[in-house]
Amino acid sequence: MTLIKSISGIRGTIGKNPGENLTPLDLVKFTSAWAMWLKKQGVKKEYKVVIGRDSRVSGNMVNHVVCGTLMGMGMNVTDLGPASTPTVAMAVEFEKADGGIVLTASHNPAEWNALKLLNNKGEFISARDGEALMNFADSEEFDYAGVNELGKYKSAPGFDQKHIEAVLALPLVDVPAISQRNFRIAIDCTNSVGGIILPKLLEQLGVQEIIKLHCTPDGNFSRNPEPLPEHLQELSATVTRNKADLGFAVDPDVDRLAVVNEDGRMFGEEYTLVAVADYVLKHNKTGNTVSNLSSTKALKELTERYGGTYTASAVGEVNVVNEMKRTKAVIGGEGNGGIIVPELHYGRDAVAGIALFLSHLANSRKKCSELRKDYPDYYLSKKRIELSPHIDMDEVLSKIKKHYSGHPLNEIDGIRIEMPEGWVHLRKSNTESIIRIYSEGKNKEGAEKMIREIKEKIFRA
Repeated sequence: MTLIKSISGIRGTIGKNPGENLTPLDLVKFTSAWAMWLKKQGVKKEYKVVIGRDSRVSGNMVNHVVCGTLMGMGMNVTDLGPASTPTVAMAVEFEKADGGIVLTASHNPAEWNALKLLNNKGEFISARDGEALMNFADSEEFDYAGVNELGKYKSAPGFDQKHIEAVLALPLVDVPAISQRNFRIAIDCTNSVGGIILPKLLEQLGVQEIIKLHCTPDGNFSRNPEPLPEHLQELSATVTRNKADLGFAVDPDVDRLAVVNEDGRMFGEEYTLVAVADYVLKHNKTGNTVSNLSSTKALKELTERYGGTYTASAVGEVNVVNEMKRTKAVIGGEGNGGIIVPELHYGRDAVAGIALFLSHLANSRKKCSELRKDYPDYYLSKKRIELSPHIDMDEVLSKIKKHYSGHPLNEIDGIRIEMPEGWVHLRKSNTESIIRIYSEGKNKEGAEKMIREIKEKIFRA
């Protein structure tokens, strides 16, 4: 498996050959490159960095290598231990650190791990910064510290509570309303760090009963870690069997959120952001929103109904964040259940998403399935094609562009084609060696027909 280097960090499968997988040598190399990049941001006598990880089996090994390398670069390390990605991001700000690294491959399977690289604002580094970092990695001209300049190490668990307190302090988080609804909620934390922070959050939100699935954070993922409907059948059955009001599922690093209705059906990961945006926009009239090109157009319709402006960005959290800053958006995110609340921090955060979703649901006085009916019922189909040597992505995009030249096209990230029956978006993944093809139509048949047509043209190309 080739190492994947993108705006989403450095990720790969653990072990085997250096340069092809994520091995200890690769961890040292890219951690050293990040430290060199960090030092170029401003000369200081001491540097402080924050490290946190999800609960993958490889996490302990990766953590030791990364922390030791940073100390070898002369940097003081604050190690949060097992912690969600948004917790680490906020800890960078809490600690006034110079940067941070999250050790997580997010939704990828257990054999994967990754370095998610943060700047001094707790945000993912930009494409330009990533390019500078890669130059350091390619040159391998690293400046390690002498014995008297080695960095110090500090273990600092417990930042999940600081994260929760920051979420509870958001003006729109309505704890009394949530508590009064006496919610019974099931959660599936896929045996990762969600099992640490979600029960604490729900208790402090006043949730009366929490039904826990796979909350032991031992890294033995109980299901495919991507919180998609086909992977959440156990949670759906648990919700209906226990007559719960709803269910929540997160990915291993807790930046994506999926919701299950009280009837066991999925609320729809695309509509997690739409529902939270509805609640935020009700209290921020004419507020702007942002999501990526692969997200439902329901957010655009909702935003315009409130008098605001919707903008689509390229896929990738850093791209969404940049567009949110440019447009002064009050809410944004990605259609995979990633919610970004700028009032809290510029990063996807399922903890904030849960608090705001429950506030919305509690104040609506509706059941979860009834709330879902407030929004358009589009169908979004998500398919993938494994990349192989005979597929030339640039050639594929060129031929697709030529074939659909009579349609409105957006080329900021692959190609998104607007069609009378909906849209289709074709792009190379930032996190896997695949081509992603997403489409949205008024129904399943229409959405999947658009994808079939695109696939036929790809393989014909």
